[in-house]
Amino acid sequence: MPRPSASGSLAHFPSQQLPEAAETSSSSFKVAAYVFISVGALTMLMGFLGCLGAVNEVRCLLGMYFAFLLLILIAQVTAGVFFYFNMGQLKQEMGSIVTKLIHNYTDGSGDGLQEAWDYVQAQVKCCGWVSFLNWTENTELMNRSNITFPCSCKKSDEDDTLMMPQKGFCEAPFGNGTQSGNNPEDWPVYQEGCMEKVQGWLQENLGVILGVCVGVAVIELLGMFLSMFLCRRVHSEDYSKVPKY
Repeated sequence: MPRPSASGSLAHFPSQQLPEAAETSSSSFKVAAYVFISVGALTMLMGFLGCLGAVNEVRCLLGMYFAFLLLILIAQVTAGVFFYFNMGQLKQEMGSIVTKLIHNYTDGSGDGLQEAWDYVQAQVKCCGWVSFLNWTENTELMNRSNITFPCSCKKSDEDDTLMMPQKGFCEAPFGNGTQSGNNPEDWPVYQEGCMEKVQGWLQENLGVILGVCVGVAVIELLGMFLSMFLCRRVHSEDYSKVPKY
């Protein structure tokens, strides 16, 4: 069977667990979230003004629509440049968030952020951030006398990715313990870290991502061109055409 991609897995990320993730995010991620929310609100307002100006042939509204499109295009280019030149810092901050989550992971706590990370590990088929050895920093896990590992890291068949991942810690079905205690080398888990998986997905789909960005920019430029074309065709300003509510 074909191997499920990280894009398809992360597309079903539980939306109810996003608030918990936002609460523990660093300042850079919070700023990025606020920027996206602001751009979304501005886009809705821009679309309303553009439709109103086009239908009623109001040059002022068409000019505002052009200005909003230009500002959004500039903001998108600026954001792209910022993320490109700060990729290392963002990766480091993301790694700090995940490492702290793994270190404080508690079996059976029912925390929303823990469940979100369990979902990511099970769907992307990875364990830890750099490698599965990140889990050795969890005191509760390493204090187990039997072979115990994170359930969401367990190697599974392709069909098992469609099921909800297991949570908490699981004991290996073989053996009741070793002289070395809970040895991570005996864990039946994925050894590759999630960071490498995400980087691999980005590299494989870089062309698609760039294509989408270019397509959005072309649509915005087309909207700017059409708004200016309509604005030039409207010879006189007639505010009586604007509907009054």
